Amino acid sequence: MPVTMNHALKGTKLSRDLLIGAYRTMYTSRRVDDKEIQLKRQNRAFFQINGVGHECIGVAVALHLRPGYDWFYPYYRDRAFCLQIGMTPADMLLASVGSEEDPACGGRQMPSHWGSKKLHLVVGSSPTGTRILHAVGAAETSWYFSSIKEAAELCSGFHADELAYVSLGDGASSEGEFWESLNYASGRKLPVLYVIQDNGYAISVPVDVQTAGGRISGLVRSFPNLLTLECDGTDFRESYDAAAKAVEHVRHREGPALIHAHVVRPYSHSLSDDERAYKSEEVRQAEALRDPVVRLAKLLEQEGLVGEKERKEIETTIEHDVRAAADKALTAKPVSADTVLRYLYSPSVDPTSADFDRPPKFHGEPRTMVDLINACLKDEMARDPRVVVFGEDVADCSHENELPKVKGKGGVFKVTHGLQRQFGSTRCYNSTLAEACIVGRAVGMATRGLKPVVEIQFFDYIWPAMMQIRDEMTSLRWRSNNTFACPVVIRTPIGGYLSGGAIYHSQSGESIFTHLPGLRVVMPSTALDANGLLRTAIRSDDPVLFLEPKHLYRQTHNRSPYPGPDYMIPFGKAKLVREGTSATLVTYGSLVIRAVQAAKTLEQEGIQAEILDLRSLSPYDWDLIAASVKKTNRVLVLHEDCISWGYGAEIAARIADELFAYLDAPVRRLASKDLFVPYHPVQENVVLPQVADVVEAVRSLTAY
Repeated sequence: MPVTMNHALKGTKLSRDLLIGAYRTMYTSRRVDDKEIQLKRQNRAFFQINGVGHECIGVAVALHLRPGYDWFYPYYRDRAFCLQIGMTPADMLLASVGSEEDPACGGRQMPSHWGSKKLHLVVGSSPTGTRILHAVGAAETSWYFSSIKEAAELCSGFHADELAYVSLGDGASSEGEFWESLNYASGRKLPVLYVIQDNGYAISVPVDVQTAGGRISGLVRSFPNLLTLECDGTDFRESYDAAAKAVEHVRHREGPALIHAHVVRPYSHSLSDDERAYKSEEVRQAEALRDPVVRLAKLLEQEGLVGEKERKEIETTIEHDVRAAADKALTAKPVSADTVLRYLYSPSVDPTSADFDRPPKFHGEPRTMVDLINACLKDEMARDPRVVVFGEDVADCSHENELPKVKGKGGVFKVTHGLQRQFGSTRCYNSTLAEACIVGRAVGMATRGLKPVVEIQFFDYIWPAMMQIRDEMTSLRWRSNNTFACPVVIRTPIGGYLSGGAIYHSQSGESIFTHLPGLRVVMPSTALDANGLLRTAIRSDDPVLFLEPKHLYRQTHNRSPYPGPDYMIPFGKAKLVREGTSATLVTYGSLVIRAVQAAKTLEQEGIQAEILDLRSLSPYDWDLIAASVKKTNRVLVLHEDCISWGYGAEIAARIADELFAYLDAPVRRLASKDLFVPYHPVQENVVLPQVADVVEAVRSLTAY
């Protein structure tokens, strides 16, 4: 049952204009929902999900917030909220029909995925709970800007008392990302306003099945610095009072606040759902009695603020406006097939271009890959105050007062060592051990103009962040029609060839990520390439997965002098490691040195192997591959990841498809066995490709 607010919050005197304005927005929201449903049934819209029953809490909270000042991450039932902060019925109905003029996404997403750069309304997505972490990242950006003034000056829209609003249904509160967000936001007292709109059902699953005890607010009250309020979200005065107290708490930087609003869902979850299949008639009738639009209409009439005639005039005007908006949407320009390929990547910053081809200016003694990655991070942090580094163990020491007493951690491989000491704990710091939280917050920060360079401690543990990477980070630019960008760099050590790594510290899996549209994926094999490619990644305006073969971190064969603070390598540009005429070896990462070693053995037999180090896996250098294959007429694709459905399959398939006429032998692949990497070196050597395996594969290829 709904729990009313403390008596001290009740009885706020609200003006007639405010109440009538709230009713206008709530009624407009209801009519837009009904119009969308009508359009869907007429096959003039393709999907519909409603906000019916949620109108009151949305408007009540929005009245305390500032469009274009605060940052908003509403969910799909927040129609009334979005109308109150400045969206129009026309905006929403343009999305319903999938018009190119849809301001949120140009017709690329379902309706109710609201978005507006002007309003600071970050375009929505369908996964439940993922955007909570983006809101925490946006709030963390406020914390960052308040400390790093130079960064705030480079990014527009910072205000000292701004907040980030995020809403969700009761079902989404079961997601791990919700709990990760509360843990982080409460620990850092971030300015986040959570609004849980609890209508009792996650589609058909009731809240007592979703949530232990049936009340999410009862579970979260122990979080420090978190103000937790519970209200009847269908009662306007109660909702307004709760919002006032919550917003005051957050703006005064006392910590995050959470409003648990009990609402109703008188309509089915969406037009793909029929609630009669799981809700009894008694439950449905009880919900109808708490309809917030009806309740506010009665309040206006009972208090003599609006008579029945005036109310009907208001409603008639709104209905006319909604019909006009629908007519406008139906005659608006539809999406064009010609534009679908636009904005997968930045249209203005092209990391494959000559702008990112900067020669080295060497000085100093040769240094390892770890050293030159560290040097690049220091260069970029010094150059751009928007660059922020965080992850698990990346700081030298979490407690600054202990820094003078310790050597400093700087990552398990020491890649980030010294960054905290040089740039401070605001710009390099440890995060919670929660990979989704690391990447999700980075998404919110990047949206606001920061350049997060985050570390996932081992590639083997990237999978909890997969939803954030696949469904949020990589798609944000495209699905917002270039309204928002997400230039996050994810660094992570990858691969085996380190004895004792075993199953959970030796994985590869790059093909899974090169499969994702919108993501740049690179893997250097030398210290020099790592330095130049990482600088390109940071200065890019797209999300980048930067894979660092940990076996190569401290090898002597791949060291290089420091190339200077402006050295860059364009993405999609492979390196010709060794020229040859007998066969082409296309490879990358830890297999490059093994290919070189094999080539030296083969040379004694008269076999001249040409070796290409791709360096950049997505995009990759097809032109160099094609030129080499046309010269040698034989090709071996070599990589560390499993052979089946691996990265090499795509290269091999394209060679066979486009260069068949130049081939004198079948395209061959050599890669790891379809198995996990074992602990003992004897078994690891069986699973991972060895130099002898490369030699034998090239012999067989040239003998064909």
